Amino acid sequence: MSKLDLKLYRGYVNDQELIVSGHVFQSWAPDKYRLDKKGIRHAVSILHMFRIKPFPNVEVSLIFKDLRVSTKTLDDGFFRFTVPYNEFLESGWHPYQVCCKLNDFGIVNYGEVLKPFKSKLGIISDIDDTFLISHSNNFVKKLYVLLLRNVNRRKIFEDVVKHYKALSAAGQTNEQAFNSFFYVSSSEWNLYEFIETFARLHELPKAVIKLKKIKTGISDFLFTGRGSHDHKFFKIKDIIMFYPQLEYVLLGDDSQHDPQIYERICKIFPKNIKAVYIRQTSNSKKNKVTTILANVASMDVATCYYQFSQKAIEHSKSINII
Repeated sequence: MSKLDLKLYRGYVNDQELIVSGHVFQSWAPDKYRLDKKGIRHAVSILHMFRIKPFPNVEVSLIFKDLRVSTKTLDDGFFRFTVPYNEFLESGWHPYQVCCKLNDFGIVNYGEVLKPFKSKLGIISDIDDTFLISHSNNFVKKLYVLLLRNVNRRKIFEDVVKHYKALSAAGQTNEQAFNSFFYVSSSEWNLYEFIETFARLHELPKAVIKLKKIKTGISDFLFTGRGSHDHKFFKIKDIIMFYPQLEYVLLGDDSQHDPQIYERICKIFPKNIKAVYIRQTSNSKKNKVTTILANVASMDVATCYYQFSQKAIEHSKSINII
């Protein structure tokens, strides 16, 4: 009989709809491999995360409160429940359950969904080279740190946590309340556990994480994080449309296409974007990025092109976000 494994991702809910997603595998899921091994053993774990076999067209069932609903996985083993849900739900994180049964064998796993607290602000952040130092514009160095530096040895930019925590608390009067965070990246779903663990270790705000289509082979691994970035545009658009009452802070970097994507978002949602932050990843600012941010600023959106997070913090204070 085939192996059966199940990985769930954090979902989210508003007053009308619930969204949760995950993958089903005919192999071990990527999260079954340890993230704290050293040297070549860590490299082997990372490669195993890309040697997975998704399970297409298998039935999965969601249980959330009194809701029971089933669907089937797509060709890449991915499933998404997008279902009406208008029951009262307190703000915060809530558990959900998904089960998958194959003949006489089944598996159950548990995830969480976010019901945002009342607020005026939502935060959408890129990951690689925005808060996680990844060297995205240097192919060899990027592979080196990914393969040979485990989750405990990967580095975070100075003062990022301070900035993100301030954004999380901005405008909230209750210590238990927080503004909603979404981490949207061109890294693949294979690296979800790595990203979630890294964020938790560094005490970054707990977030819904949205990544790129899963990859299923070593050859695919060599192109991790590369290719089209349009999926980020559509994922960000979906988030804003799901919570249209919020104003958003967008954080990214200049190593890939965040400035262009955020400019498109500002044009489509002229009333929803409060500020755009772009991290400078090289020694000098890029003229193209400066031009894009000037255009964004002309649409009455605050912008900050920064190398060090302390400058971003000062900017957020100056426009009364934090």
